Amino acid sequence: MTSVVTDRATGPVEPEPIPPVLELVGVRAAYGPIQVLHGVDLTVHPGQVVALLGPNGGGKTTTVKVAAGLLPMAGGELRYAGQKVNGISAETAAGMGVCLIPEGRGVFANLTVRENLWLATGTGASREQIEERAYFRFPILQDRRNQLAGSMSGGEQQMLALSRALATDPAVLLLDELSMGLAPMIVSQMYDTVAQLVEEGISVLVAEQFARTVLPIADLAAVMLHGRIAAVGTPAEIDADLSTTYLGG
Repeated sequence: MTSVVTDRATGPVEPEPIPPVLELVGVRAAYGPIQVLHGVDLTVHPGQVVALLGPNGGGKTTTVKVAAGLLPMAGGELRYAGQKVNGISAETAAGMGVCLIPEGRGVFANLTVRENLWLATGTGASREQIEERAYFRFPILQDRRNQLAGSMSGGEQQMLALSRALATDPAVLLLDELSMGLAPMIVSQMYDTVAQLVEEGISVLVAEQFARTVLPIADLAAVMLHGRIAAVGTPAEIDADLSTTYLGG
């Protein structure tokens, strides 16, 4: 929230605009000699859910990795809260409030639920605080707290990954294929949780192949094809053209 400042001589002064929490400007990225991103422009404003849509191989995961500091850029700019952060490491990015949940969830299968959660104590929160928050949001995790994470269902593992990420108190949450391998009911539950997180002040960039699972909660949608942003618009605008224009029917 911004307040209007009044100058006695000139009257009300317009407040400085709040910069985007995350911004990619003309970003290029490659894996060795193979260029994957070809000048990507993408912006996430405070309190927004931005859906990054497109087929496999379109560049969504690479975009998310660049945004998280996991993959160096070959060109362009990466900005957090208006600050240029080219060359940032994933560790530093996390310290600045940018948190990634990768495709495949990224839990430690041979550790229990509690042990997975305890890995987030580096944020300064105690084990008890982290567990309390996780179990409040996902009560099933309390029932599974002494169970090996690898023996849980895909949905339960996704809940665990999300709980561990939230222990870092992120400003921006990057989600890569949140719905992959999950039953439709669980996908709906997970996106309901994402919507709640936005109400609590977290901004979200979610890369998702199955567009209609995320469009109901998105504020803005971008379609990525062949390493470029092919279209940006409201969920309604993008949904109207998804099948025929962008994703080939």
